[in-house]
Amino acid sequence: MANRVLTSDMPLMLTFDDGPDPVWTPRLLDVLADGAARATFFPIAFRAAAQPELIARMRAEGHRVGLHCHEHARHSLRSAAWGREDAAHALTQLASVGVKPTLWRTPWGDTAGWTKPLAREHGLTLVPWTVDTHDWRGDSAETMFQSTVGGLRSGAIVLAHDGLGPGALRAHARETIEYTSRVIAHAQAEELELEAVA
Repeated sequence: MANRVLTSDMPLMLTFDDGPDPVWTPRLLDVLADGAARATFFPIAFRAAAQPELIARMRAEGHRVGLHCHEHARHSLRSAAWGREDAAHALTQLASVGVKPTLWRTPWGDTAGWTKPLAREHGLTLVPWTVDTHDWRGDSAETMFQSTVGGLRSGAIVLAHDGLGPGALRAHARETIEYTSRVIAHAQAEELELEAVA
């Protein structure tokens, strides 16, 4: 999605968008806990506000929670006024569950001319990805792992989803959770740290 300099002293970073999901996010958190791995979550804000216990668990277990959106829409198709309103609404909802984010992943990673200035206004760093699982398609964990393993290295940011966002072709996140288990095993074998985005 964007140029990023990868260095050998950086961790491998798992990120999850569009949650939290009341069924699948707890199972994902269990897998991350079992593997002593920390990740970054970019929840849809109204879902976060409706699941405060899951957001609290994420934070208690060392994960980071960033801003994603209130309405999952492409910035390039919306006005700056819409962007200000959506960000303000989402930030208010996140604040209601104790989150003051410093990271922002926009829906689909899409940006407009107003996105970066708005991020600066709120003290947010835009977070891209370097490895895309395309898990929204419903591919098997093995297919996703084989298609991404070449990119699972120090400094890589992996995009996956613990929730079902707009356009998802899958009915659940089971394969994403299995994929995460495989990534954790790979990281352990390669002596890679799995940390949240710094």
